[in-house]
Amino acid sequence: MPKVAPEQLEKRREEILDAGEKIYRAHGFLGVTIKQISTELTCTRPAIYRYFETKEEILLALLVREYGRWLESLRKIEPDAGRCSKEELAHAIAKTLESRDLMLRILHMNLYEIEQNSRVEAVSEFKTMYSRLGERLSGILQRYSPAIGEREIRSLIMSLISFLFGVYSFVFSSEKQRAAVQMAGIEMPDITIHEMVFRFLCCLLPGKDS
Repeated sequence: MPKVAPEQLEKRREEILDAGEKIYRAHGFLGVTIKQISTELTCTRPAIYRYFETKEEILLALLVREYGRWLESLRKIEPDAGRCSKEELAHAIAKTLESRDLMLRILHMNLYEIEQNSRVEAVSEFKTMYSRLGERLSGILQRYSPAIGEREIRSLIMSLISFLFGVYSFVFSSEKQRAAVQMAGIEMPDITIHEMVFRFLCCLLPGKDS
């Protein structure tokens, strides 16, 4: 069997992730299957299993990719964090999450089941990315206000991450959910990811003198 170049292997892996993302966005967690993904590609199911053992591992890899993209956005705002007011930093961080709807959807709806049905090595890759993200956020907060202690920084990061697990359902809803809310006589706020995160961070972040 001819040896495949590393860049070709990475290209095929990205194609699998792209196909998984397309199906997940259109049909949700239950609609994603290895068979369905193979129909979006030029490779067979056995070829997909060279990269991922389960559909959950594909979705977990998607989440890792999304975290990596968020990490890169945060990296760009870190150098200027020390010159930001509380509102400016809240806006900057909120802006990095505007296009991370896929990440927020997976976190909100499917993370537990995905981790339970993935190999420990795949889960470890996600946890490593999660740790890197925490380090980046810590760096931003330290630049924003050196007076913030390490314990408070950890608490702030945990609060933000926990908050993000619930954002998706407030911003995105199905027709059935909207109809049910209307039937229940509940006023459904029209709000964006940016606005929710911005408001939360304005309450969460300490002032510069803290």
